[in-house]
Amino acid sequence: MKLGVNVDHVATLRQARGTSYPDPVVAAMLARHSGCDSIVAHLREDRRHIQERDVILIKETAKAPLNLEMSTNKEIVAFAKDLAPYQSTLVPEKRQELTTEGGLDLIKNHNKVKASINKLTKVGIRMSLFIDPVKKQIKAAKDLGVDIIEINTGKFSEAKSQFSLAKELRKIKEAVSFAKKMNFFVAAGHGLDYENIKQIVKIEGIEELNIGHSIICRSVYVGIVSAIEEMLNLFKRK
Repeated sequence: MKLGVNVDHVATLRQARGTSYPDPVVAAMLARHSGCDSIVAHLREDRRHIQERDVILIKETAKAPLNLEMSTNKEIVAFAKDLAPYQSTLVPEKRQELTTEGGLDLIKNHNKVKASINKLTKVGIRMSLFIDPVKKQIKAAKDLGVDIIEINTGKFSEAKSQFSLAKELRKIKEAVSFAKKMNFFVAAGHGLDYENIKQIVKIEGIEELNIGHSIICRSVYVGIVSAIEEMLNLFKRK
């Protein structure tokens, strides 16, 4: 199982004071040194954390595949097309949200998503779609011609009771199984931490986990290298 480390919240700390530090580019290089497989960064329309400068330098210096999370906004798509990251993951985005609130509705937004996919694949970018663990969304992803999906683990991560936790975990397992039968490369992420990850890593078929907030929070206490090494060790507990 691969680990993608999201460095957005290193930039969140920087932007809080308008300083030049901490630098998400340095964090990306340390993350790669620590053994992660890719770097994830979300260039939001409001630029609340990651900036264009960050993803350009991460691509040039981190020596790891860059997975650029992004909306279907025309300006962002044009930037991604010029940047040509290893992978782009289309996610829903609302300016007022604290963090991504759910998966893309590929049925409702089929035309917008298809147009973005067409523009980005023309320059050789691998495309992934961030979707909820719902079969009709997985089918819609197949219709859009992508080979990679990322299952939203947000509701699982936010579950407040054992009943809700079991229910959401079951949804994820069923979605992963269904997606693998359709020959998808299956990633997962959102809200995963050092405790709930233990149940997710047991799910057969998930090939990559993308984690950011919990790793960056842990790094405040132990440093980013140790935080990533701790997370990678949890990947082995099956």
